[in-house]
Amino acid sequence: MPNPWTNKGNPYTKQEVRDRLQATLDQGKAIIAAGAGTGISAKFIEKGGADLIIIYNSGRFRMAGHGSTAGLMAYGDANAESMSIGEFEVLPVVEEIPVICGVHGSDPRRRMWHHLLKVKEMGFSGVNNFPTHSIVDGQFRQVLEETGMGFDKEVEMIRIASKMDLFTIVYVAKPEEAIKMAEAGADAIIAHVGTTVGGSIGVTGASCTMDDAMERTQKIIEAAREINPDIFFLTHGGPVNTPEDVRIVLDGTDAQGFVGASSLERMGVEKSLTDLTRQFKSLTLKNKNQDQ
Repeated sequence: MPNPWTNKGNPYTKQEVRDRLQATLDQGKAIIAAGAGTGISAKFIEKGGADLIIIYNSGRFRMAGHGSTAGLMAYGDANAESMSIGEFEVLPVVEEIPVICGVHGSDPRRRMWHHLLKVKEMGFSGVNNFPTHSIVDGQFRQVLEETGMGFDKEVEMIRIASKMDLFTIVYVAKPEEAIKMAEAGADAIIAHVGTTVGGSIGVTGASCTMDDAMERTQKIIEAAREINPDIFFLTHGGPVNTPEDVRIVLDGTDAQGFVGASSLERMGVEKSLTDLTRQFKSLTLKNKNQDQ
């Protein structure tokens, strides 16, 4: 049903978002979710026909010219940033497609149920676990887990959000994480295979191969599907950057779509602004002496 106050757009119920995504699949089309760090990005992502818009705190850094990994660092309040981008930039300009709020589920300063109520009241139709500790590894990941700021806090956030009738779309990096999120009631699972390659600030050597990305994605899908076959499965990150890359993954796995943040928002701006500026700079002046 449409928004009862405006008769269009957000917020949608969990089931309404699920029905929209299923309708995309029923048409034989891939689900495309896009990150938006600014209002103008969101406006034209919607115009391009994306199925979902996701707001990440990393979008603020990305559109300021920095790497998306800045969103994982202590450079600001991740939950406040996502809410701010949503309230003042994205939700005011998006007409119709569901908008999802990135939530840092392990933030120890917030009563997560209370924060999620504010997310819902703001008019978001769902939540995503970003920043996510699923993509942190090694000794630091162990420290986070042992000090009460681990991935399980993100799982609990998703469990609460699901009870609040918010659509939940989650990042995982391993099959065991996918199982936890499926048990918590996640509606969609994104196989995160690493920071996106390409562009001016994408990773180069710190990425996996396409074969590895597909293998990891499929293992994540199979693990979660054992718990709930009705979950939507999407791919993200690493070498999966262009539409051609996504085509390879869709053909080689059971993924049903793609989540693009840097791949859509940053890459689009980098190329279009560079090319357009070069076109303007190719203009020459009329020869003032030719009429003499």
